[in-house]
Amino acid sequence: MHLRIAAIFVILVGATGGALFPVLAKRSRWLKVPTSMFNFAKYFGSGVIIATAFIHLLAPGLEALESECLSDAWHEYPYALALCMVSIFGIFVTELLAFRWGSSKLAKLGLHHDAHGHHAGSHAAHGPEGQLTSPEEDVGTLSEKPEGKRSLSIEERTRSPSHEDDTHSSIPQIIGVAILEFGVVLHSILIGLTLAVDESFTVLFIVLTFHQTFEGLGIGSRLAYMKLPARYNYIPVVAALVYGLTTPLGLAIGLGVRTSYNPASATASIVSGVLDSVSSGILIYTGLVELLAHEFLFSKDMMSASNGHVLYALGSMFLGCGVMALLGKWA
Repeated sequence: MHLRIAAIFVILVGATGGALFPVLAKRSRWLKVPTSMFNFAKYFGSGVIIATAFIHLLAPGLEALESECLSDAWHEYPYALALCMVSIFGIFVTELLAFRWGSSKLAKLGLHHDAHGHHAGSHAAHGPEGQLTSPEEDVGTLSEKPEGKRSLSIEERTRSPSHEDDTHSSIPQIIGVAILEFGVVLHSILIGLTLAVDESFTVLFIVLTFHQTFEGLGIGSRLAYMKLPARYNYIPVVAALVYGLTTPLGLAIGLGVRTSYNPASATASIVSGVLDSVSSGILIYTGLVELLAHEFLFSKDMMSASNGHVLYALGSMFLGCGVMALLGKWA
């Protein structure tokens, strides 16, 4: 019992430190972290998130909803895969509506925000933000504007009293991070609860400490690259702290109900199976669409990068995926 209580604080330090370090290091003036380290953490984190989705969420979700203690009705249909699919489409529709709403607001201001970074380099929610342009600039006209009728530069627009364009250009980033955080938080609470009641505590505790620290680095490296107006600078720090608190919170809840909670019961299997399946859909969408596609295929910087840089990025991502997939052997 003493070790289980100590685990709350050990995992709290590991998870919070892993998520906060990239955010604080990116902002620090005295802590000189090479850009290559941030790039490694960013790509490594992409691999971690994708492996988490498939190995640590979808597989347990399938196992839980195929448990022998469930009624026959649960075995007549692949509910875990269906929930994962619904989750993917749900996140897609949510982002689609959010981007359409944000774009319409910007259009009223005479601006265009490339939320998916086809011109700016990568997806706004997980890397350098998209760009704001006027409709004339967006169509690529290079003709010189008459004096007095020129379009305002981005710097001039952001100095406007309302800063309304800044607010709307930040919405895709905040939504993207909120989606990523939601999927990870559900997963973290569940594994904390499982750790509290599991018989083979010691092995699971060691593995989950590394698990949460690596996952924290993945989340933190994404949070560190958010480009937000000064009034929203607290969001990455809060998101990192929320991530760090979730597993210890689940562990504390598990310790409180340890005598009455049976992880092998039908109710526990249904709850964990549904949450794991939904969370896996969130992270699959985030990992494949937001990270892989927009970090590699739609990134102007990556398309013009040297072969060595591309191989380095792929190697870092495969390493993160491989390490996290290997941890799935024990947890």
